[in-house]
Amino acid sequence: MTEEPVELVTRVCAIDIGKAGLVACVRVPHATRPERRVQEVREYATVTPALLALADWLRVERVELVAMEATSSYWKPVFYLLEAEGFTCWLLNARHVKNVPGRPKTDRLDAVWLAKVVERGMCRPSLVHPKPIRQLRDVTRYRRSLVREQTREKQRLEKTLEDAQIKLDSVISDLHGVSGRQMLQALIGAAA
Repeated sequence: MTEEPVELVTRVCAIDIGKAGLVACVRVPHATRPERRVQEVREYATVTPALLALADWLRVERVELVAMEATSSYWKPVFYLLEAEGFTCWLLNARHVKNVPGRPKTDRLDAVWLAKVVERGMCRPSLVHPKPIRQLRDVTRYRRSLVREQTREKQRLEKTLEDAQIKLDSVISDLHGVSGRQMLQALIGAAA
């Protein structure tokens, strides 16, 4: 059996995030008793001015590490703003830091529990890509959704034509190519 000193994160903040608000718990060393810890819990809205006020409070407390659970997509604005303000942020998998069964579950207690878990090094952060990669991924996902939507609209047009007994796709290879669009324009012109 080996005895290793417990390595604590000296100044930590843990955040329990909801849709409209968050609860932040800051744990720091006691001013006069170094073996003791002091914690303070505050609530903030998840709007930008409130998040900036949270960042100011964390700067005053000289917080070294900010941790938060990955709750839906609610974590993103908080994480990105605090990261932009210069804080080291960790995103934690909720399953890895689940509260102990049998304890009452409130946002305040969750924030305190998370702060204790993080300060003692009992968890590891999830991967959050750097900003350029996040932006590229967002653009790629958006493009993919636009392509899917375009495909759905093309299929809807083909189905509408089939329902109207217009069999253009049996005459031309690409209903949405130049010739197909000209035929569709002619059909629209004839109907008008």
